[in-house]
This record gives sequence, structure tokens and C-alpha cells, in this order.
Amino acid sequence: MSPAESWGRYPHVEQHTRSLVWRSDALPHGEGTLLPRGLGRSYGDSCLNAGGTLLLTHGLDRLIDFDPSTGVVRCEAGVSLDTLLRLCVPRGWFLPVTPGTKFVTVGGAIANDVHGKNHHRSGTFGRHVRRFELLRSDGSRRLCAPDENPDWFGATVGGLGLTGLVTWAEVQMVPIRNPFMVQETVPFENLDGFFRVSRESEADHDFTVAWVDCLARGRKLGRGLFYRGNFAPTQFERLPLAKSHLSHGAGLAVPVDLPAFCLNRLSVAAFNLLYYHRQRGRPSQQLIHYDPFFYPLDAVHGWNRIYGRRGFLQFQCVVPHATARDAVKELLERSARGGLPSFLSVLKTFGDLPSPGWLSFPRPGITLALDFANRGEKTWRLVEALDRVTREAGGAVYPAKDARMSPESFAAYFPQRERFAPYVDPAFSSSFWRRVNPVSLPLPSLEGRGDSAASPVSLLALR
Repeated sequence: MSPAESWGRYPHVEQHTRSLVWRSDALPHGEGTLLPRGLGRSYGDSCLNAGGTLLLTHGLDRLIDFDPSTGVVRCEAGVSLDTLLRLCVPRGWFLPVTPGTKFVTVGGAIANDVHGKNHHRSGTFGRHVRRFELLRSDGSRRLCAPDENPDWFGATVGGLGLTGLVTWAEVQMVPIRNPFMVQETVPFENLDGFFRVSRESEADHDFTVAWVDCLARGRKLGRGLFYRGNFAPTQFERLPLAKSHLSHGAGLAVPVDLPAFCLNRLSVAAFNLLYYHRQRGRPSQQLIHYDPFFYPLDAVHGWNRIYGRRGFLQFQCVVPHATARDAVKELLERSARGGLPSFLSVLKTFGDLPSPGWLSFPRPGITLALDFANRGEKTWRLVEALDRVTREAGGAVYPAKDARMSPESFAAYFPQRERFAPYVDPAFSSSFWRRVNPVSLPLPSLEGRGDSAASPVSLLALR
């Protein structure tokens, strides 16, 4: 067994690994349960399998087919989004949905049904997956699509890698004219300002996101910078080109774990003050390469090391529009007075386009993401308090970012868990799934669906 950790570097576990090479091969035998793992960018334990075996998919990295006339690309599940961008952008195509890092695999994007800055326009990644092959531990292979084996499609999109191994997938890319974005930065003075700018921006901007000063309080609570943008039209000469042109992984690196004292209330407060006031209270517009627009953190290799060896916990929730203002206000207030400043705080809006995935996290409302250095019990108490606020507001927490969700919270956030459970492969599990799933769960019949997933073995495998 070998030690492993997620991008958040918590928890630390021991597990076996098996590397995958050919998509035509049967699943290898492992010690304990199996779990696919791509590039390990999940923040919590959904990409960990303590005591079991990780199926490393980075060897499944082949491009199978690409039609430059339609933008349809077929590739193995271990292909990274960075690889797709290198292939497609020069030919006039871009990812339909992308998270905040391009260093994730296509299989991981499906398993977590990732979202991006354009959820209000395009929904989740799963909406743009045309089909994929699912390999089960019994050796069976299913072609899954919205109109072929749709239940298996719905269970696997956002299914956290638990329904089997996605060997290859076909994704519909979207056309672009060039690799540049027209980005506008709009300062807002408080939380009401965020909601106002967000409403004004959605009609004319495909991509929206806001950075929030997590330490601002009183009348300035929720102040920040709102970033909105579109891909640049063919003629864009009148706009100034931003100096930043960080592309395809060029940039800085954090070579060592930083001491815990580097991230404290004073250092974060100073950074937030300078970052907010660099706009001098005025909106600005510029031309910027897509890389720093979508992937600013990718420019700093190993940025998770700034939190030190103990790592960090990210809390990302979504709360419905009806309760969003009061809930986000309370979340920010608790964070500001909790004595644990969030180094990175992000607000954005989710639209009403439904995901095909049963366990998909995004839903209509406002999503807030907060990063907290792991300071032990103090951090856990704060995150537990934020979790209670989210539950009371009728919201949900993102499994891909979670390391401490309780079974009760999981049940409240994902009411389709009972529908999903029978589709879990009997040989697959994860540290996350064992933590949040009850011992006994009613299993609806799958009679007539051509699978034995409703057998008692499936229930035992959940633990």
C-alpha cells in the first residue's frame, strides 16, 4: 500500500494502485474495492479509497476521433481537459463547460459533473456528453447516452466514479473565433451590489464569477470584484491586450510546503485590501487570453502547498434563490468572525438548466466557495456551522470538494441517493461513499434492466 491524498491534502490514507493501459482490457483485480482516479484534483475524499485500490486512468490518454467540422471529440477517459484544449482551440473549438482547472480528466469531469462560469447559459459538463462506454466489474460494457441506457447515463454523470469505469467518452465542443476573452471587472461594495451586478450581467455575458473579500464586515460585507466576459469577436483591435498571457501551464510554482503562520488574518486582510482597491472603484475592460480567464490558479503549480502539510478544507455550497441573500449573508458573517480567513472566496450564480446526473451538485441558486486552512478542531467547527446554515436554507454541499459531510447532510442534499444506490458497482467504493452512505438503504427493483445491481452484494459493497 502507498500513501495518497487529494488536492486538499486531507485526509491522508493508505491504498493500493493499479495503472490502466488499454481500454479494451478487463478491470484488474485489486485489494479491496476499486475506484477510478484521474489527476486527483478533487479536494476531499471522493477520489480516495482507503484500504482499497485506485484504478489510475492516466494511461487511458488517447484521442480516438475529432471532427473539426462539427466539434465532436471522442477520447479515452484519462485525457485531460488541457489536452482537449490544445487539440481543439487552434481549430476553432472550446470546451462547452470547464471548471477552474484544466488539469482534470474527461472521466473526472463526468464523474463530478463539473460546472463553470457559464452554468446560467450552458449547465453542467454532463449536458454536453453525447455518450460513453461504461465497464463494470462483471466484464459487461454498456454504451450510455441520454437515449441509450439513460438510467446508467444518469447514474454515472455525477456518480463519483462508483458505477464502474468510463473507458471513453464523446463530447460536443462549442465554436469560437479566437482564443481571447473580452473581460470586464466590476467592483461592488457589498452583498446587495453582487446580486445587482449579477442580475445585470447574465443577459449579455456568457461567463460570470465574483471574488469576495471574506473578511469585510458591516456595510462592506460581501464586497468584491465581479468578472464577466465573452469570447472575443473577430474584430477586437480597439481593446487593450492584458499583459498577463499565461497559457498552457506556464507560470510560477510553490516548491515547498509553506509554514502555517503564512496564512493568517492579517496577511489575508492585507491581500484582500490591495486586491479589491487595485480597481480604484472603477470598472475596467480588457482583452485577455482564455487561460488566465478560466484557469488563474493553474498558473501557480502546486498552489495547494501554500496551506502547509495539513492541507485545507474547501466548503462549497449552493443555496436556492429564495433563501440566497440571507443564507449567503450568514455564511460570510460566520466566516468573517470565525478567526479562520478564507484565502479564496468565490460567488457565482447557477441557472435553471437541469443536469442529467442524479447526484449532480449544481441547482438553481447562488454558490459560495470558501477555502480554509486545516487548523484542526477549530476549522471543523466552523465548517460544521456553515453546513447547518446550508441545510436550513435548503441548499447542498459539493461532494467533489467535501471531506467531512455527514450521512444526514448527504441525505438532505441528494434526495435521489436511493435511486442511485443500486447502480453502484458491487466492486467499487470510495472513502467518501462509505462515510456518507447509511448501512442499509432501500433498493428499488431493477427488474427488466438487464443487471444484477439490486443484489444484496451491492448493498454490502456500499460499506
